[in-house]
Amino acid sequence: MGEILALLSMMLFAINMIVTKMATSRLSLTIGFFISASVNIIFSTCLFAVDYMLKGEVQPFHLTAFMLFLVSGVFTTFLGRWFFFETIERLGPAKASTFQTSNPLFTVLISWAVLGESLSISKWFAVIIVLSGLFLVNYVKPRPELTEVTNAADSEIAVSRQKGWKVSRTLFHPYIVLALLSSLSYAIGNILRGTAIQKWNEPILGALIGSVVGLLLHMTFSMKISTIADQIRKADRHGFWLYVISGTITITAQILYIASMKLLPVSIATVINMSTPVLVLPISYFILKNQEGITWRTLLGVLMVLAGINVIILM
Repeated sequence: MGEILALLSMMLFAINMIVTKMATSRLSLTIGFFISASVNIIFSTCLFAVDYMLKGEVQPFHLTAFMLFLVSGVFTTFLGRWFFFETIERLGPAKASTFQTSNPLFTVLISWAVLGESLSISKWFAVIIVLSGLFLVNYVKPRPELTEVTNAADSEIAVSRQKGWKVSRTLFHPYIVLALLSSLSYAIGNILRGTAIQKWNEPILGALIGSVVGLLLHMTFSMKISTIADQIRKADRHGFWLYVISGTITITAQILYIASMKLLPVSIATVINMSTPVLVLPISYFILKNQEGITWRTLLGVLMVLAGINVIILM
């Protein structure tokens, strides 16, 4: 059952990447994040109410788990999602989803650094495979002229190469840093959520707590509260509803993901959940007409990342 929950969560996250890509082309991330996070709260509250009516009770309050869910909201709903939305806008859903597969990698590294868990030679080798795969995913072949289908990140990288920048500057391009920060934030949040759900089996309430924290932080640091109503009133209607759909999808995926951690080891739930490129690549190719310039290098990079992460988790 845990595998099924994680798989359903992965499918929803994959669909959300395409929805987010379409939404960012119509409406800014600042107001889009607010809409999405608000829908997270509204939808999860409704689900919690239905769940309470069906069960007739709530698990006894657990302060430690509550605090873990609270802090996880900082890393997932706020930092992780904000960096992730920026990554989708800059790199596109296919490449963004591949960088997200490094989430389990960060989970293993954090466990090694903080909890003192050692890494075998095979896992270190897998780390190299993952990093090499990420480089291939981001690789942009130098072009004499830039075309209209070149995305923002590829355009800047291509221009930089035409000016003689070194490959190392491409590897550590700011957009890639955003992608890796998103993955790192989600990894920390996953560890916190996985610990919390073992102590307090309330996945819907846990997701709701994280969503409230994320929205409050976003309203505090990323936008002017006094302009929210005006921005929503002037917002592109198609973009608005795409972010509403995104919010509904993401909170459902989060609840399923948290629930799967109760039945599976966090690492296994994470590797299943982060296998979104398997779905995102074909969807992005056909729906977005390969605007991201997916090539055999991209596909090879995806396979290397997935292979490396599976070695890390399963060996």
